[in-house]
Amino acid sequence: MPHWGFVLLFLVSQFSQSNTGELRLTVTDPGGLPLPGSVQLSSESTQIEQTLQTDPQGRASARRLPFGRYRISVSRAGFTPFAALVDVRSALPMDCPVVLTIVSVQTQVTVSAADTLLDFRQAATSHRIGADALEHRTSAMPGRSLPDLVNTQPGWLLEANGILHPRGSEYQTQYVVDGLPLTDNRSPAFAPELGSEDVRAMNILTGGYPAEYGRKLGGVIEVVTTAQTPRGFGGAVSVSGGSFDTANVDGLAEYGWERSSLSLAGSAAVTDRYLDPPVEENFTNRGSTASGSVHLAHDLGNSDRLAMILRRGQTHFLVPNERVQQAAGQRQDRDSAETAAQFSYQRIFSPKLLGDVRAMARDLSAALWSNAASTPIVAEQDRGFRELYAKATVSASLGGHELKAGADLSAGSVREMFGYRITDRAPFDPGTPMVFAFADRRRDRESAFFVQDQARYGPWTLLAGLRWDRYRLVVDDSAVSPRLAAAWSWPSAGLVVRGSFDRAFQTPAFENLLLASSPAAQALNESVVRLPVPASRGNFYEAGVSKLLFHRLRLDASGFSRRMRDVADDDLLLNTGVSFPISFTRADIRGVEVKAEVPSWRSVSGSFSYAYLRGVGDLPITGGLLLGDASAALLTSRDRFPVTQDQRHTVRGRVSYARGPAWGAVAIGYGSGLPFEDVSVGEAEVAEEFGPRIADRVNFETGRVRPNMSLDVSAGTVLARKGRQMLRLQAEVRNVTGRIDVINFAGLFSGTAVAAPRSVAVRVRAAF
Repeated sequence: MPHWGFVLLFLVSQFSQSNTGELRLTVTDPGGLPLPGSVQLSSESTQIEQTLQTDPQGRASARRLPFGRYRISVSRAGFTPFAALVDVRSALPMDCPVVLTIVSVQTQVTVSAADTLLDFRQAATSHRIGADALEHRTSAMPGRSLPDLVNTQPGWLLEANGILHPRGSEYQTQYVVDGLPLTDNRSPAFAPELGSEDVRAMNILTGGYPAEYGRKLGGVIEVVTTAQTPRGFGGAVSVSGGSFDTANVDGLAEYGWERSSLSLAGSAAVTDRYLDPPVEENFTNRGSTASGSVHLAHDLGNSDRLAMILRRGQTHFLVPNERVQQAAGQRQDRDSAETAAQFSYQRIFSPKLLGDVRAMARDLSAALWSNAASTPIVAEQDRGFRELYAKATVSASLGGHELKAGADLSAGSVREMFGYRITDRAPFDPGTPMVFAFADRRRDRESAFFVQDQARYGPWTLLAGLRWDRYRLVVDDSAVSPRLAAAWSWPSAGLVVRGSFDRAFQTPAFENLLLASSPAAQALNESVVRLPVPASRGNFYEAGVSKLLFHRLRLDASGFSRRMRDVADDDLLLNTGVSFPISFTRADIRGVEVKAEVPSWRSVSGSFSYAYLRGVGDLPITGGLLLGDASAALLTSRDRFPVTQDQRHTVRGRVSYARGPAWGAVAIGYGSGLPFEDVSVGEAEVAEEFGPRIADRVNFETGRVRPNMSLDVSAGTVLARKGRQMLRLQAEVRNVTGRIDVINFAGLFSGTAVAAPRSVAVRVRAAF
């Protein structure tokens, strides 16, 4: 816990994401008298399906709705059923009066769920993961629920140890959790994960970013953990277990009043396969996680809202050994912890003007310690990051324009302590010091201003924005970033054509940044000058089309190009799992993504996606902690190389069939294989060090890992249901064929990692 405690500040917009709104419904009879009852709200494009209960005055509100088209359905005995389509496009609340007429003749309702499958105003690439997908998710290894879900979308690559890479970017993924940006590395080896029951929805962006977002723009993952709590007591408990002695429990309890809500969530897990090991034997890979959160929200009136979220998470795990390290008796322990507090206030000044302020205080820590038998080095680390973040925005609705302007400030401090002692000289350059120690602390100051507009002109939708950033940590830098996206729709043909341009200013990862940028690293190789790791700049272009086919299938296709300089990457320190940020001179990344999705057709639903990516980078690099033989040559080399995420072909698909309370699903995955850096040893030496089956999965002629494939099956059923109470059973087998696949191999930047073999899991979930 930080010694300064947590400052209680106000936050924004009910912890919503950037583009969300509110729908306020009033249900009455022809005479204007209120009608209590239920309202169905659904959207195929945003993956939203809610049941709202009107109060005695016939009123109900749906909050935190992603911008899009929604179907409203109201039915009541003695009245004609009502159905309509509503577009939510503003952060300001939208009033929707519903008048139910008395039944006189049979009336046919022509509005269907298929009418919401395609969002005709969507100018940016985004993929929505709703409550149904979250509830039917596979039982991932602890710490990987969110990365596994994101990895089902085109444009994303899940590398070793659950690290996400959007469109060829390394460590440029930004999580926006309940409206607050988290720009640190959120993979299992770096930070505790949010509890699975705590996550209510996710929205994934890879282009057409609003100017409100900055600092990390490889991909943006909007996570919503707050939900519209119904009145009374409710909750859910999920228990799962399976292969590798894995056990997990998640729980959620909530209570809703007329103007307030309170929810508590917690999770805990253990497993014998926490990271992706470098060898098939899976040595020393025990890990455990725990997290908890408290959500409190209160409406002061129709125009004022307060909210608070407190979170705590921690992780402890062993670093998996290679064969030589296991024989030597090596043990390396790592842990991480995070404590955060968020508070919010929102004020609706008028039907056209909304203001909000948000803030967050959090403390992160991570440590590594090694026993004396560790080889080839005994490494120790203790680092931390404290942050106070504040943001203020104002939104205005003016005719066909939705304007938003604001500013944010992050004031933090970074501390690092790192040291090593070499126990085996063989892997290192002769000039590398046998003992090294480093300690430093720096202040981090980052600020930004932005303005953006969403305008509608007939079939055209335009998103325009401008952002200014200032970054001061190891370097002092600033940039102006224009953003522009446009969409043209042809509703009768079910067609949307879109394009976008994003100017990106991306700050380097702060994990171990001080050492990677410090003159102290000069002692490791005195023949070159070490420079601080700079911020990255890039131009992102995208063009795409969305088409509705047969009224049930949505086809999305996009082509993109990203041109960057001072491109962020990382340097992995041997087999410790500790990485140091670097940047290489420039990169050119291009690709194509196609996705076909059927949310629901009779009893079948499913999706299929294909992604092509090609990325080329230019040396030299800046930063890192380069200790291996000849690795320092990268500091002066002018070579070109395929970026580490240059997997040319990626295919994913999933088909689900439901009948009554039971369902079953089959998922497939294919990757053409990642490149690896040149290695000085041959295939025979690799077979001796990593095992013959690992060596067989590496193609030394092409310099790439051989293609990987996966086949997963899952099934479940509702055992009992009564009102809000439900008991559900789910079972699954991942990697049904038991295939051995290598994720990364012998990389200076990525190490070696082996994918999991066949595994089985069972989960029981009770909702009440």
